[in-house]
Amino acid sequence: MSASLEDLLRDAKVELVVARAEKDSSIIGEIVECLASDIRSIRFNAALSLGELGEKAASSVSKLVDCLEDKDWSICREAARSLGRIGEGAVDAIPKLSILLTDQEVSVRKEAAISLGRIGIASDVAVSSLVAALDDQDEEVRTEAAKSLGRMGHGAHEAIPRLIQSLTDSGWTIRTASAQAIERIGKGSTEAIPTLVRTLEDDDWRVRYRSINTLVQIREPAIPSVLEVINHPNPVVREGAIEALGEMKVADPKIIGSIASLLKDRVESVRGKAADALRSIGKDAIPALVASYPWAKKQMKIIIISTVGGIGKEAVDAIPTLIETLKSGGTDIRAEASRALGKIGVPDDSVVQALVDALADEKSIVRREAALSLGKLGPSASTSIPALVDALGDDKPDVRWRASEALGKVGVSNASLIPALENLLHDKYDYVSEAAQEALDLIGGQ
Repeated sequence: MSASLEDLLRDAKVELVVARAEKDSSIIGEIVECLASDIRSIRFNAALSLGELGEKAASSVSKLVDCLEDKDWSICREAARSLGRIGEGAVDAIPKLSILLTDQEVSVRKEAAISLGRIGIASDVAVSSLVAALDDQDEEVRTEAAKSLGRMGHGAHEAIPRLIQSLTDSGWTIRTASAQAIERIGKGSTEAIPTLVRTLEDDDWRVRYRSINTLVQIREPAIPSVLEVINHPNPVVREGAIEALGEMKVADPKIIGSIASLLKDRVESVRGKAADALRSIGKDAIPALVASYPWAKKQMKIIIISTVGGIGKEAVDAIPTLIETLKSGGTDIRAEASRALGKIGVPDDSVVQALVDALADEKSIVRREAALSLGKLGPSASTSIPALVDALGDDKPDVRWRASEALGKVGVSNASLIPALENLLHDKYDYVSEAAQEALDLIGGQ
């Protein structure tokens, strides 16, 4: 004869009780009746069983809410936990669970916080009570309060200012939970935009970082507010606004123009952020970068060229400017232009010829970068082989090294190539001889 339900609950045979209820839903009603038992273990395990059944036990919500007033704190805690496991169906429990966030027993406060998040309804009372719980003396309670606010999504946007304060909490778990909650609440929440934009001026980089990430997730609705502060007196705010717009990667002329104007900012870090953002936007930012080049100072010219190169093949429209720069710029600028042409990687005849011409540059750094970029162009740069062979005799080892590598990558043999590479097998610099050997292997030489 099978044991009675009460016997199973008294003996903590919760798994058997749950198994019965899953086979026969009418058992759930019997479990609910056991919540009123005079025997503590029966009440406790009945509450636990209903939690294990989750959404299937939605009919038990009102009785579990009654258990939140049980004189035994452990039963109160278990009832709170089970209401959370039932989920959204336990919405009627929110007022009582909110009150439990001030209970003297820490484990009860913790489970109440968790359950409010699992129910996930951002009612005024739930949000306000969880915000208050962010001041709890116990770190676990504060952490779970932050997590639950995050689970409520953008409906809990009024909690963002207080969550931002928690980013400086002494406990790392609450700092992490608060940062994640800010992101989850802010995503899709236009109400959060003003607060997030204001926090771009916060002294703590973690606050700014999370705010930027959240603004990026909101995307288009946040753009007007971000653009309003892109010329903010505080360079930290300008940097944050630029970074957010760059991460959004919206190819809008107004956005690109606003960012490009900061390439001439008086603060170096702001100029760098502007270049990074334009690189992230990509092809559509090329005209602005090219237009910014003539008036830029030397270091900024190098950054602009590097940015163009970082865009890659989509920067093809910048090639004429880079070729011209390779002919007339300063040493560092010519070297960066050579490097950028290789990064773009378009094997146009004009590109190959410009790099071949650069192999005869008076500065070895330019010759080295030209050889490196020709190698990146691969077999399409076969017309550069004679010049690369000549470069194998360069008096600078770095040029010989890169020329050897390039010949291997171009991968086309001719009568003069093999002997020239073999002459480098005993170069006084090991890395040069190793590059020559590798090139011979690649083109089938011995």
